[in-house]
Amino acid sequence: MEIDNITTPFGRRSMTLAMLTSQINAHEALEGKAINKWQVCRWLCAGKAAIGISDRSLAVLDALVSFYPETNLSKEHSLVVFPSNAQLTSRAHGMADATLRRHIAALIECGLILRRDSPNGKRYARRGRGGEIGEAFGFSLAPLLARAGEFERIAEQVHAEAQALRHARQQITLHRRDIQKLIEAAAQEGISGHWDVLWKRFRGIVEAIPRRAERAELERIAAELQELRCAITKLLQTHVNQQNISGSESQNERQQSNSNTETYIESESGMEKDLKENPVENRQIAKSSYPIELILRACPEIGDYAPHRIDSWRDLATTAAQVKNYLGISAPVYEEAMLNLGPENTAAAIACILQRASHIKSPGGYLRVLARKGRAGEFTVGPMIRAALKANGTAARVIE
Repeated sequence: MEIDNITTPFGRRSMTLAMLTSQINAHEALEGKAINKWQVCRWLCAGKAAIGISDRSLAVLDALVSFYPETNLSKEHSLVVFPSNAQLTSRAHGMADATLRRHIAALIECGLILRRDSPNGKRYARRGRGGEIGEAFGFSLAPLLARAGEFERIAEQVHAEAQALRHARQQITLHRRDIQKLIEAAAQEGISGHWDVLWKRFRGIVEAIPRRAERAELERIAAELQELRCAITKLLQTHVNQQNISGSESQNERQQSNSNTETYIESESGMEKDLKENPVENRQIAKSSYPIELILRACPEIGDYAPHRIDSWRDLATTAAQVKNYLGISAPVYEEAMLNLGPENTAAAIACILQRASHIKSPGGYLRVLARKGRAGEFTVGPMIRAALKANGTAARVIE
């Protein structure tokens, strides 16, 4: 850039380093560039918050740009416009003179226009014999051309952010509708499950949505609702699958009505009776040697499915019996686990399986393997608790 291209303000206005930097950057980036003047204004309008300019200041900028005779901003044509304050006020919808000066100062401060003052502070242009502008004094639009790429990137970022925010809100709306109607359908059909617990969890998420939220917060809420929706859908899908195969399963169960497993469908007393009749297996079944507090610390997710707080092994066993449906564990597999592991170990195992459900392809098959180990006297719930504690990042006591 040539030194004689730098200009200083007229009168008492002082020259600043920021004004000097704006002039240097503007003139160095002009070579070979051309851009539609109204496109630049649209980009500025979209990114006004990021740029730090107000609507009123942009209205003044639009008025200034309207005095530029060409459609495209280019160095080939003079980038200086020289309207009077009266002309600017007319095109700025009658803005007061003092307000006009304030917004012009804001445009200069943001680096959107430059002052090119004449010796006497007036705005005018010297024209050649053919009418072409030789030298003009007023406001230079060179920064708009020089920073056009920057304004385009900002506008694209703002558009992408608005689109992501709109998508997050849409996802929340869809998940809210689906969850509400799925729970209502399950309740109307009388499908077994802790639907009141799921409903309270749903309402807790919804009521925590702030009136004005950032995109990241809305995306987090949408993810929570999606997780809850998937859990509800899986419960209903399991119920539908069980209905589809109920005929064949019931036939098989009738053929095995005299088996030991059948006595453990709904009654703990029946299980105790069978254990008395099978002392060998009875010796293999033991109560859990770990406190229930440790189980809940390792596997906190099972607490979300309990109708009330889990304070005892009976509460945990009741909740685990319901969770098996969510995990897709069939009744025969559950009964086999109850027979060979015992109620407490079975409840603890199901709690661990639920906690690690995303890493277990077939919870039913996994529990069946544990039940067979229990039958052989080779099962202990300790490794499962250690794995759950490690996954949660919880410092565990040594579990032998």
